[in-house]
Amino acid sequence: MPTEHTFKAFDVDIDTLRSAVTTMGGLVERQFVRSVDAVRYGDLRRVMDVLTDEETVNRMHVETDLRCNQLIAKRQPIAVDLRETIAVIHTINDLERVGDEAKKIALKAQAFEGRGAPVAMDQIEAMADRVAQMLGAAIDAFVRHDTAVSATLVERDVEVDALRDSLVEDLIKRMSADPATVSDSLALILVVQSIERVGDHAKAIAEYVVNIVEGRDLRHTTRPQPARPVTG
Repeated sequence: MPTEHTFKAFDVDIDTLRSAVTTMGGLVERQFVRSVDAVRYGDLRRVMDVLTDEETVNRMHVETDLRCNQLIAKRQPIAVDLRETIAVIHTINDLERVGDEAKKIALKAQAFEGRGAPVAMDQIEAMADRVAQMLGAAIDAFVRHDTAVSATLVERDVEVDALRDSLVEDLIKRMSADPATVSDSLALILVVQSIERVGDHAKAIAEYVVNIVEGRDLRHTTRPQPARPVTG
């Protein structure tokens, strides 16, 4: 659970950062879902909605990053407080990149000139739904300081990677069988790759929670690190 401080002004600062992560996370979740729908239905209005949200997400990214730097300079946090402040910086960076991937996905709808995706989107949508769940779980874990979510998302990320590989293989086979589908299939391959990257960002956010609570940095690791004593 988040730590309470005797210095209440510090709690207000930290709560403001957590609130910013939650709000920004909700925005990029909405962006992501809308972007996939834009591709499926060829709905260019959804594309514009994604682009509008992108502007808000970018503004929040800059504002929250500034708040983090001001908090470090003003409060000089240590131990868990410093780790959480730095984790917020990392998290909003990942959320901003999720917004970038959503933008890339949405713009692929324009490649289909307002018509729906040229192939069945069921498998791509199933992959996107799984990734959206990962993203929501990661943001919730950040707010609640739930370290258990990280291991779960590592497993789900492996599943998402396998779905990506299968979908890309199927689209490549489609291009080989029918050269007329090359342009559309390439566009969908890029969509699938962007969806997978969103999953990577969700996993990273959950890993930051482990660093906040336990002081362990799980980035670029292939196996769990042994726990070590944490001060603060």
